[in-house]
Amino acid sequence: MSSRFDVVVVGGGPGGHKAAICAAKAGRSVALVERDPRVGGACVHRGTIPSKALREAAVELGRFMRRATELGVELPAELRFAHVRRHLDRVIDVHVGCLSDQLARNGVTRFHGHACFADPFTIDVRSPAGIVRELHAGLVVLATGSRPRQPPHIAVDHEHVLDSDSVLGMEFLPHSMTILGGGVIACEYASILASLGVLVTMVDRADRPLAFLDPELSQGFLDAFVAMGGRYLGGRTVLSVAIEGPGATTTTLDDRTSIASEKVLVALGRVPATTGLGLASAGIVADPHGRIPVDASCRTAVKHIYAVGDVIGAPALASCATEQGRRAMLHALGLGDSAASRIVPVGIFTVPEIATVGMNATQARAEHGDPIVGRARFRELARGHIADEPDGFLELVADPSGERLLGVGIVGEGAAELVHLGQLVLLGSGRIRELVDTIFNFPTMAEAYRVAALDVLGQAQRRANERAA
Repeated sequence: MSSRFDVVVVGGGPGGHKAAICAAKAGRSVALVERDPRVGGACVHRGTIPSKALREAAVELGRFMRRATELGVELPAELRFAHVRRHLDRVIDVHVGCLSDQLARNGVTRFHGHACFADPFTIDVRSPAGIVRELHAGLVVLATGSRPRQPPHIAVDHEHVLDSDSVLGMEFLPHSMTILGGGVIACEYASILASLGVLVTMVDRADRPLAFLDPELSQGFLDAFVAMGGRYLGGRTVLSVAIEGPGATTTTLDDRTSIASEKVLVALGRVPATTGLGLASAGIVADPHGRIPVDASCRTAVKHIYAVGDVIGAPALASCATEQGRRAMLHALGLGDSAASRIVPVGIFTVPEIATVGMNATQARAEHGDPIVGRARFRELARGHIADEPDGFLELVADPSGERLLGVGIVGEGAAELVHLGQLVLLGSGRIRELVDTIFNFPTMAEAYRVAALDVLGQAQRRANERAA
């Protein structure tokens, strides 16, 4: 069987979904190939959406349990986790329904199966039943996402030793877990599980978790993690992970430390999912890391084939994948060639949340010499007291004059939402005084911008006075 389309999109995650919708709205016939039974890709089923839904349920449950404890009420851990699982499944079902409706409304034809290039213009799709259908198209978009990185010396059996996909399949909350890694995925799951009462030990080669952040931001996360009973072992290497029996594992480190836990989570990043795509048949050569090289418009070396999302590498954000899908399709169809935004916010959905946009203090120091960093502690805000979130903070990184905003960093609940105010200033005037002259609703967490901006201007004035003296 064979079919012909104007556009074939391989992968139904954020980038592929956006590319398919964009092409369909432009009047092209579009086929979307997804290996999973439902659309959404890893983002919806094993990544962004479920992990954030898990976090939201854990945070809400934590607030409820604190109040319940004050009233002398205690719920069993099994009941608490059942609530979390129900919320996670409900969110996924609703989101998949929305995505499916959008594809149907726009006339996108869906195929369930594994895609592989037969030649640059032909893709074979093998269904779960083994039936192969040929799809022919003048334009192809690859959005196959990524898969968990698995070190060769650690066997992941998805029962005792999990990866960042299979951890979401847990039906019961373990008493203890060892998490290998100190990046975004590792820290998100570590803090979520610790907030649910799991005894979590994180192990990583880096001296601190989230080492790419400014030290104060990663320390803010670490302080909260330790307060929840978590433990971080930095500067360590894992030698082996052994399954000792049902519900029993032993992780051995290079300093011969042994960590016993019920389960182990291997969260050492993700790698592009290009295996089995038949890239050679299309004339595409992946780099040594498995990434598909593309230009600024996400076009590969084969001019009618584009690639978007995790499969092309950093920044590996769902938000960027969506934008890449849109820009790639506009370029491919000759409908425009917009440049990628240089100001991209990053949200890390740990407990508490962390968010950044623009330069951090280290980057600003390298480029501008001696930046001014103004801070607002959430304990200084009325809303922080009302929301019982006094431990977070917001920092503004300004140039040495204190006049221009260079970046924003936030630790605390709502950080991923709050960061967009700073993003708009960076994209606009870039003036610190914008945040001083703005009237914010009271009481809100957004007031932190004004408090931090006043701190910047105060430091700038003191510098000026010292120079004058």
